Amino acid sequence: MSPLCDLQINLSHEFIFFVNQDLMSEYSGFLRKMIKQSNKKKKNHKNSRIILHIQDFPGGPHGFDLVSRFCYSNGGGITIDVSNVSILHCASIFLEMTEKLCSSNLLLQTEKFLQGMFYWSWNDVVSCLKSCEQVFLHADSCGLVDKLVFGVLAKIAQNSDMSQVFASSSTSSSASASSMSPETAKNRSDSDKRSTSRSFSCRTSNEWWFDDVSILGPKIIEKLIKNIGAYDKNNDSLVLTRFLLHYLKTKVHHKSNNKLEYACLADTAVQGVILAARNAFSCRKIFWVLRVLSGFSISKESRTGLERVIGEMVDQATLDDLLIPTGGKREKGFYDVDLVIRLLKVFVRNCNTEEDYNLKMRRIGKLIDKYLREISPDQNLKVSKFLQVAESLPDSARDWFDGLFRAIDIYLESHPNLSTEDRTKLCRCLNYKKLTLETCKQLAKNPKIPPNIAVQALKSQQLSNETPPSSREDKFKQNKIRNSRKYVEEKPILLCLKGFEMSEKSFDGAEDDLRKHWRVSDNSEKVCKEKKSEVVSRLVRHGHTYSTSTFPRLC
Repeated sequence: MSPLCDLQINLSHEFIFFVNQDLMSEYSGFLRKMIKQSNKKKKNHKNSRIILHIQDFPGGPHGFDLVSRFCYSNGGGITIDVSNVSILHCASIFLEMTEKLCSSNLLLQTEKFLQGMFYWSWNDVVSCLKSCEQVFLHADSCGLVDKLVFGVLAKIAQNSDMSQVFASSSTSSSASASSMSPETAKNRSDSDKRSTSRSFSCRTSNEWWFDDVSILGPKIIEKLIKNIGAYDKNNDSLVLTRFLLHYLKTKVHHKSNNKLEYACLADTAVQGVILAARNAFSCRKIFWVLRVLSGFSISKESRTGLERVIGEMVDQATLDDLLIPTGGKREKGFYDVDLVIRLLKVFVRNCNTEEDYNLKMRRIGKLIDKYLREISPDQNLKVSKFLQVAESLPDSARDWFDGLFRAIDIYLESHPNLSTEDRTKLCRCLNYKKLTLETCKQLAKNPKIPPNIAVQALKSQQLSNETPPSSREDKFKQNKIRNSRKYVEEKPILLCLKGFEMSEKSFDGAEDDLRKHWRVSDNSEKVCKEKKSEVVSRLVRHGHTYSTSTFPRLC
């Protein structure tokens, strides 16, 4: 009679089991063959212990422990249920525990149990599919994963309108979600009612199954989507797209997850969003999709498609939508400015064909000015990036450039060490003719603005006042500018300079010159003296006397 534990099983060089070779070989064809081969090699040591090395055993030590219990109890000793049937089924296939060796072997028992899947409750099917993750490669190769996935889809079909689940994005977005039919609810078993009461109590639409299925791993979800036929570029179902977004949202914050495993699912979700974008998703929702899916290494093609959809409707965005962190190295800046630049290029290119071009342009112009004011304090924001954002829009996007000037002022205040060249370059995005008088004064008095820029802005203001309107629309704009500067109703105030006797008649000729040269930057002392001399010479020619000591400062 052989020793009680004459067989040593080493699992993956980590776990060791001591079992009886006669008992194990009675149920396992795989172990029987291994024992025979080992005995041939050790003819002179028949009573020595046999050592077998097994790699990648289904379920690891837990799976082998269940199998050994089954063998030692003569086909009993364990209870097959939804939590262990996947492991036992894969282990029985691995060990070749078929009917050729003995009747009612483990493989037959697991197959009989799986045949009753149609009568399982919803939670039982999902739990069994979840347990397949421990033995996924084995379960997938033997077809168990596909069998359980079909079981899940059957349960969804029993309690949903599958015409909506499989419908294309354009169709399903306009259709209302259908609830569970009374006939289906009546035919369900009591156990199924108890197990699904939680799911159906809060949701009666086609999305009731989202939370329960979200516990499954990415490989099984891929199987589910592939079996439906909506994987990758084939995804045109709005319900499946919403499920994938819901699923990925639950996984994005788990640091232990390998994000690369979810990349294909993220690309599938993007495809669905692109097809259903205008009908089913708002601009803010698509920005949220971009934030979530960017963490799953989506393909370049998917990112480009998603950015194209957002760019076409970016005028509907809010400031919070645009403030997307880079998520990478801080040397590039806190916010993803490059993304905004790409979106603006798409918008400008697409907006040229829109009927409400002017309305959209003005709306995006105000939004980008707010965005620039928000990101200006970022110490890592380069002048070139600031200009790229500001100059991405044509001049027609801004009725006034006051908002853009305020952004420049904030940038200069936050970057005090900028060179004169950079400060000059930064102001090139301003249209001085579209600055209000008050803003132009602020620009001229701002010590951070280079003097040549201040002079250029003042000259542009003067030219904009002197240029006659060429059309009715230009005339309206000019009147609006003059009204904003209180130009129509308020004449320039004539100063009575000490040391001069000025009559209204004698000042008529000097009024234009005085008004023209009065508004000069505080920093331009030399210019002030030159203008003072011109005014004095003009008054002397009119025969007025003056006192140099009492002549007021004009700046």
